[in-house]
Amino acid sequence: MNNNFCYLLRVRYAECDAQKVVFNGRYVEYIDIAVNEFTRVVWGKYNDLLAAGIDNQVVNLTISWKAPAHFDEVIAATVKPIRMGNSSYTLKVDFYNNESSQLLASAEIIYVMVDADEHIKMEIPHDMRKLFETGANGIRIDHAGLS
Repeated sequence: MNNNFCYLLRVRYAECDAQKVVFNGRYVEYIDIAVNEFTRVVWGKYNDLLAAGIDNQVVNLTISWKAPAHFDEVIAATVKPIRMGNSSYTLKVDFYNNESSQLLASAEIIYVMVDADEHIKMEIPHDMRKLFETGANGIRIDHAGLS
């Protein structure tokens, strides 16, 4: 793993499928949670963004799976900004087994910044752009109960 923002989660029994591994659709939920924690660190509370008239929407998501995750394992999801356009931004989310550091899956997700009321594409505000570029390297949020 690296020094990017890291979100730790523990796989719950209900997240596993009949093959006894994390169901593939759960990774979309994991991405959403990890990205929300990342953006909370970088841009603040989501409700504060909405109050400022700013929101974002997913426009593309790709996931590649490398290895399975199992019940009660701790997954480390790292989030790293990789591109920023005028109104869109792309994040890379990698999932690792926290104990072995084995790569489990990689994803890229693209968001478009929109007006919170009209849901019309808008330019990313300059102050948010600066914060995004700085990122959240070295920040770790532990929802797995390790610390």
